[in-house]
Amino acid sequence: MSLSKLPSISLLLADPRLAAMPHALAKRAARAVVDEARTAVLAGGTLPDDLPCRAVARAELFQVSHLRRVINATGIVIHTNLGRSPLADEAVAAVAAVAGGYANLEVVLETGQRGGRTAGVVDHVLALTGAEAAVVVNNNAAAVMLMLTALAGGKEVIVSRGELVEIGGSFRVPEIISAGGATLVEVGTTNRTRAEDFEAAIGPNTAMILRVHPANFKQVGFTERAGRAALVAVGKKHGIPVVEDLGSGLLGGPLSLAGTPMPGGLDEHVDQVVASGMELVTFSGDKLLGGPQAGIIVGKAELVARLRGHPMYRAMRLDKMSLAGLEVTLRMVREGRENEIPVRAMLGRTAAECAAMAKTIADGIVGASIEEDIGFSGGGALPGEGVPTVVVAIRGLDVEAVSAKLRTGETPIVARVARGALLLDPRTLLPGDIKRIIERLNVLISAT
Repeated sequence: MSLSKLPSISLLLADPRLAAMPHALAKRAARAVVDEARTAVLAGGTLPDDLPCRAVARAELFQVSHLRRVINATGIVIHTNLGRSPLADEAVAAVAAVAGGYANLEVVLETGQRGGRTAGVVDHVLALTGAEAAVVVNNNAAAVMLMLTALAGGKEVIVSRGELVEIGGSFRVPEIISAGGATLVEVGTTNRTRAEDFEAAIGPNTAMILRVHPANFKQVGFTERAGRAALVAVGKKHGIPVVEDLGSGLLGGPLSLAGTPMPGGLDEHVDQVVASGMELVTFSGDKLLGGPQAGIIVGKAELVARLRGHPMYRAMRLDKMSLAGLEVTLRMVREGRENEIPVRAMLGRTAAECAAMAKTIADGIVGASIEEDIGFSGGGALPGEGVPTVVVAIRGLDVEAVSAKLRTGETPIVARVARGALLLDPRTLLPGDIKRIIERLNVLISAT
């Protein structure tokens, strides 16, 4: 077929539907479909007769943002791939308020003078943790990196072999210590490390003893881990700071999983870790706290001042939107309203509550049933701790194909495929999600 029959870009742009769109957008879409048609003709194919419609559809696709609101029906509450923790409505409103205008980010309104951008956040953090000082950065990995660079660059950091972990995104403790300009000194064994192992490794170039939360795994059996009190005693004896990367961390009241209060120490409260004598503690502002992505460092004022004064800190600062969301989240915890934060509410949702939600979904979908199941917190928090739940199960279809189509709707729905079924866990659903799930699944099922 001759290329002469290809319509010009100008001809396509004359279509009323494209003419009503922004010119640059319409031109980009028209050029894309014409280029595709030319490639097809050169390969011996036929010229599509619906190029204007294709151009309109392509323009509409170009207007869809890559980052979109997704319905999480996986049951994994702190789902890293889905953005971890959804913010509370109050936090969302605070973010929107400062995002759409100017804000007193570094201005003290009472005096008109310049002030610190983290003042509101730090006030709540100190009240909740009992620490002398605090600084916040853009995530917990950054917090650890800043701590290592500012306090241990060119020196040695002692870590238990059992804590040389890798978490999501290939974040490995040995590599992050090296990137921070420090030298790793491993002590103990994979399964057993004692305080005396740390003490024996202390030398003239030792800058820090680092304790690391195990995050995504759990050791069982013949194990031993050096306790905080013993490590703090070693540090004081030799004048070496003992610090802890707590990972998720926990603030506020006791954590509840499926309605059952969890014992202290499962994922330790930050205030308890600070009270143990650890000189610095890092933890996440999202994950179990349920705020925006952030890394929070609390501890001794002299050490925190060194972190804040390091040049790297400026590259890791939080922007106004993250600070607004984090401040409101912390305020809610300080007011004893942590269970109103979506992550805490979802983790605490009982199996009976999940069953009621699952029944509502199953009743609206032909052929759906409900089954007991186990979910997980996700995000490296509470490793190995299953969360009892009840899920909606759909069988008798090409569940992989249905799952893929769910992800490509106007509001993508992400579910699980297991045991030969499409599984939807109500634990992670937000208001309005059930209605959308029922409507979307019924459309897909009727089309099969």
